[in-house]
Amino acid sequence: MNRREFGMTALGAGVAARLGAAPKINSVVNGVPIGVQSYSFRTMPLDDAIKAMADIGLGVCELFAGHVEPRGLKRDEMRTWRLTTPLDHFRAVGKKFEDAGVDLYAYNYSFREDYSDAEIERGFEMAKAMGAKVITASSNVTTALRIDPFAQKHKMRVGMHNHSNIKANEFATPEDFTNAKEGRSKFIAINLDIGHFTAAGFDAVKFLAENHADILTIHIKDRKKDQGANVPFGEGDTPIKEVLALLRQKKLNIPANIEYEYKGADTITEVRKCFEYCKAALGA
Repeated sequence: MNRREFGMTALGAGVAARLGAAPKINSVVNGVPIGVQSYSFRTMPLDDAIKAMADIGLGVCELFAGHVEPRGLKRDEMRTWRLTTPLDHFRAVGKKFEDAGVDLYAYNYSFREDYSDAEIERGFEMAKAMGAKVITASSNVTTALRIDPFAQKHKMRVGMHNHSNIKANEFATPEDFTNAKEGRSKFIAINLDIGHFTAAGFDAVKFLAENHADILTIHIKDRKKDQGANVPFGEGDTPIKEVLALLRQKKLNIPANIEYEYKGADTITEVRKCFEYCKAALGA
């Protein structure tokens, strides 16, 4: 770095400090961005969850809607909240992440069949107000048809999230992703949960290798095959190390987001363990 570059870097850091924003947390490990699904901190309020991310050193977040939306509302009440809450509320949420130095990369807003068109569009408005780059969604396969026009309008890709239970109109199999994307624009994409994918009997490494251009984020968790339980990293059948190795080797730049779901003593301790496992797997 020459003197001019050093000076500009120092100037930028000084401006960030004056504005109250923390320096960006770098959790890229040997070329692979390791982040976290904030659902991992589901027992904590948002402010505590953000602090935990920063303390652990995770600089990328996929934000669970449950950290933004009020809990305990009935369906109609939730719809009203989504449609009437000022966008400044969501800008303030984004500012919390910026101030902590955490990149709010994705907003996990799960469009379902009973969402109104206005409610679907509002998800994109919320995500953009917070500064998210993409949306992830535990959605129905057929709902992709309704989501696509709004995704095109807002020029924001939506990654469909899979679970392990194979049933009609829910994402679980490779074919479910194919069916959702068939005839749709490039804005309908994939949020691959490798734990659920493994539990459902599919090969996450092969799927990643063949479909990486359409995978926006990956959920890193460990599960046993045949619909087995969530377990601590390294104790299940999920090819976590192999997936991370492929991300590194192919330089895919897809956020690998830890999703802590197994039973552990303390959330922050367990997420930190998950991060350390990922770092070790990547040779750090």
